[in-house]
Amino acid sequence: MSAKGSTTVVYAALAGNLAIAVVKFGAAAWTGSSAMLSEAIHSMVDTANQGLLLIGMKRAARPADSGHAFGHGMEIYFWAFVVALLIFALGGAVSIYQGVHKLLAPEPMESAWVAFVVLAASVLIEGLSFRVAYRELRAAYPDLSPWKAVRRSKDPSVFAVLCEDAAALAGLSVAMVCVGLAYAFDEPAFDAAGSIAIGLILVGVAVFLSRETLSLITGEAAAPETRAEARAIIAGDARVTEVTELLTMHLGPREVLLAASLDMRDDLGGAELEQAVREITGRIETAHPEITRVFLRPVARP
Repeated sequence: MSAKGSTTVVYAALAGNLAIAVVKFGAAAWTGSSAMLSEAIHSMVDTANQGLLLIGMKRAARPADSGHAFGHGMEIYFWAFVVALLIFALGGAVSIYQGVHKLLAPEPMESAWVAFVVLAASVLIEGLSFRVAYRELRAAYPDLSPWKAVRRSKDPSVFAVLCEDAAALAGLSVAMVCVGLAYAFDEPAFDAAGSIAIGLILVGVAVFLSRETLSLITGEAAAPETRAEARAIIAGDARVTEVTELLTMHLGPREVLLAASLDMRDDLGGAELEQAVREITGRIETAHPEITRVFLRPVARP
């Protein structure tokens, strides 16, 4: 998964959500629909989220310095966590509040056809944004199911956008059904219930994203397959008698640190040990370009 591809995903989502938010706010003011207002708030929050992800991507791309010897790649995880909090607070909680408020003080809906036109257009635009993010994710993990690919991805600029777009499509479906019921039965409660349902969807997505990004912020290890393959490369060298410990940690979406303690053959001299470490490091980095930092420590067998 390239950095360019991730940026394309975020820009596509930002442009789509901004256009949708403007139209939805206009439709909400025209029709008085609570579900439509919730959808407008949702799209506005998503637009702000894409802006935060772009900030995070730019800051994460800064080179290493004396204060951050391993670079700033993990900063994207912080901004993705902020995105999850915004989805929860400004998306989910506000939508639920709006729905409860309309249940307690119902207002009739006007010009329902406007809401349907806007919702249909929003489905089209969100679908296109979802397609961009989905194709980028599938390109990175072609052999995994969509759910497993989202869980495996370490790039919030892709999996966060994909989850947001999926939540948006689900919310739009709920809004269309509830607006239709409110119009058909002349019952504003259906519209208010739609707003609450949309809020609950957003809260669920926010909880999922916060869990995923929290794991990355706190030093998530590389995928089990990557760890196993790296261990096999090291253990496969004739000069290594045992891999006593192997540790990995994501420093960013495409940066992994690997540290291993090795028991080397006793007959190796200093120069031979140095050559072995260089060659093993080269094989690991060739097999897994995402492993950008390799530290191998020869240790004596206890």
